[in-house]
Amino acid sequence: MISIVDYGMGNLRSVEKAFARLGHSARIISRPEEVSATDRLVLPGVGAMKDSMAALRTNDLVEPIKDFIQTGKPFFGICLGLQMLFDVSYEDGEHPGLGVFPGSVKKFEVSRPLKVPHMGWNSLCWKRRPPLAKQAEDGQYAYFVHSFYVAPDNPSIVAAETDYGGPFASVCWKDNVIATQFHPEKSQKLGLALLDGFARM
Repeated sequence: MISIVDYGMGNLRSVEKAFARLGHSARIISRPEEVSATDRLVLPGVGAMKDSMAALRTNDLVEPIKDFIQTGKPFFGICLGLQMLFDVSYEDGEHPGLGVFPGSVKKFEVSRPLKVPHMGWNSLCWKRRPPLAKQAEDGQYAYFVHSFYVAPDNPSIVAAETDYGGPFASVCWKDNVIATQFHPEKSQKLGLALLDGFARM
């Protein structure tokens, strides 16, 4: 069973519908006990780290999510769900994340004609391919909407990069955890292939 965490700030239905389109059953969950009972966990997200982490704490989901990751079961983070895996975000102050990956979340500093947020289609350059991305090709496009990006302390977890005034990590992967800065549920062929691969892990 694939479970999508509902903490009041995610693009839940579009992710659920993407799995359904691929023929995979997914459910939306919000209780701590449901996290430990699932086979695969998806952490989506939109908005700011401060508010999202506060929502996870309010719903007693922080430790269950971290415990789930420690089990080795497949985990997929989407957009803010990637950023929350890191130690700290510097969005509107300094706010702690889940601390799964060492590193920080920083704001884009770009010059014209580029704008912040980074919004729309952009391409990926794979550095190392997780099993679910074995068919992915360099140059494929994905859909992004974000003003902040992750800066991992350990570059070995960067699976793919995207250029926006310089390269940034658009996919991170270590062991059972994969997370994308882009929205796979909105990224057509590439995104659906990644979600399908995750469902089959």
